[in-house]
Amino acid sequence: MSAKTNDLSPTSLEYAQLLDSQDTLARFRKEFNIPTRRDVLSPDLTADNEKELDLPCTYLCGNSLGLMPELARKRVIEELDVWSKRGVEGHWNHPHNRPWVTIDEIVKEPLARIVGAKPIEVTPMNTLTSNLHSMMITFYQPTKSRFKILIEEKAFPSDHYAVSSHIQSRGIDPEVGLLTVGPRPRESTLRTEDIIKTIRNDKSIALVLLSGVQYYTGQLFEIEKITKAGHEEGCMVGWDLAHAVGNVPLQLHDWQVDFACWCSYKYLNSGPGGIGGLFVHEKYANDTSRPRLAGWWGNDKENRFEMKPEFSPSKGAAGYQVSNPGVLVTSALAGSLEIFDQAGFTNLRNKSVRLTSFLETLLVTILATHLRAGHFKILTPTDVSQRGCQLSLDFPERMIEVFEELQKRGIICDERKPTVIRIAPTPLYNSFEDVHRVVYSLGLILDRIYPTKS
Repeated sequence: MSAKTNDLSPTSLEYAQLLDSQDTLARFRKEFNIPTRRDVLSPDLTADNEKELDLPCTYLCGNSLGLMPELARKRVIEELDVWSKRGVEGHWNHPHNRPWVTIDEIVKEPLARIVGAKPIEVTPMNTLTSNLHSMMITFYQPTKSRFKILIEEKAFPSDHYAVSSHIQSRGIDPEVGLLTVGPRPRESTLRTEDIIKTIRNDKSIALVLLSGVQYYTGQLFEIEKITKAGHEEGCMVGWDLAHAVGNVPLQLHDWQVDFACWCSYKYLNSGPGGIGGLFVHEKYANDTSRPRLAGWWGNDKENRFEMKPEFSPSKGAAGYQVSNPGVLVTSALAGSLEIFDQAGFTNLRNKSVRLTSFLETLLVTILATHLRAGHFKILTPTDVSQRGCQLSLDFPERMIEVFEELQKRGIICDERKPTVIRIAPTPLYNSFEDVHRVVYSLGLILDRIYPTKS
């Protein structure tokens, strides 16, 4: 860090502001719409300071829903204008050279860059859970000896529902076919060696399906090691990358991942309910032997409109599409991905590491008394290679009260029951001052809830 910081306390607001002044990515903040504190205040809460209601909120919730990029708005409005002026002809005759008939192709290359893939291996389609179901049709082929699916014990509920229902649809009791792996007693995160040991010790596992980043703790799993171990034991290996895509470095092709699915409304900033994404490794690009859910948008685009009853899949991930992707949601995603390309993912990851490390430093320094007293603890690993943006703070008591007090101050993060508040500074639009403000506010809140005894 610059010598200019020598006279500043590393926990001071001035230090955070200096870090922001040296941030080469700070310019991207203006590319996003940051709500005011007034706009995000819940109707049943009263602001802590009404004089500050028209200031921008402190938005640390990109792990749940990313903020709206101006480019996303622009691209959606452009498509609405094309619809109004061209009607159905927009599928082929498009003034911005984005014909709707191939709208999925405009995001393939930028998505491939973000997940470490080749364009043929990725496609935008459906939503996350429906894509997981689609992939299980193809890659979960239970036999009498191999029929289990391994997920983490505290996987996101939708993953539990999808896997359980899918196992049941194959005539297998989920109590038998669903296998989970969890942390050791008195630990919050999973150990890679325990996951691999589970894979090696149970020869009935057909599919390993884990989260890239665990939604509750923020732990980044060692995708390459686990994938390799699964393959060595004859398992298919897929990943739910909801909290990983756009957040942490990924090399899905090189890691030999069989398939991966993700949503795009979190770190990829495509908007609520944005289109999902799919990765299928190139080694399956021409594999038509496996079953799949087929639909006309998965048919080879060269003869798609010949309306033949026989299905002829496109090569690669595109062949798993079912229906035509929504033009508006795909265009919103395209607008956001333009910003990722401008910033460069390596640069974003470097800033992300610094932001979250700064958050951690402030938490363990400014809130040291509360940390020692057990008023909260950090669940997320300290090792930066085992986490992304998010830190998960566990409040064993009065979590909702803390969460609501943050909201009253115009600080937007999210809570996950029973006891966790997730704080996720994202490098495209969050600042070091944002991070300082949330920790300083937490200090005030905890001091009030747990006053020092005289």
